Amino acid sequence: MTRSLLILRSDAVRQRAIDFIRRAPDGTRVEFKAEKRSTAQNDRMWAMLSDVAKQAKHNGRSYAADAWKCLFLHALGQEIQFIPTLDGKSFMPYGNRSSELSKSEMSDMIELIASWGAENGVVFHDDQSIPSPEKAA
Repeated sequence: MTRSLLILRSDAVRQRAIDFIRRAPDGTRVEFKAEKRSTAQNDRMWAMLSDVAKQAKHNGRSYAADAWKCLFLHALGQEIQFIPTLDGKSFMPYGNRSSELSKSEMSDMIELIASWGAENGVVFHDDQSIPSPEKAA
């Protein structure tokens, strides 16, 4: 067994995990992670980031939604590095993956964007069709 991913949703899957652990050779790595963020949370985050990108500036500059995502992930304490591009003329973010956030972490991200947006005059559009962080979880 080189890799296996089990999502604990039933007693049968939990038993399978126990069996894997019993048979695993010494040195095998086992990692437990909280459930990943939902599609609804991801949709809400990108809608909010798009509104921020259209309406806000940071240090006098406008940024694309993806750059704002990096800024908010960094504010949450997610490790992000900026490495030089191949031509050496600029830098690019590395390690800015929101897809690995748990539901709880994504709720924190959405709350941070909402809070920052409120403090900086961002009007979030289509709030009726975008689930709240609690409903998106």
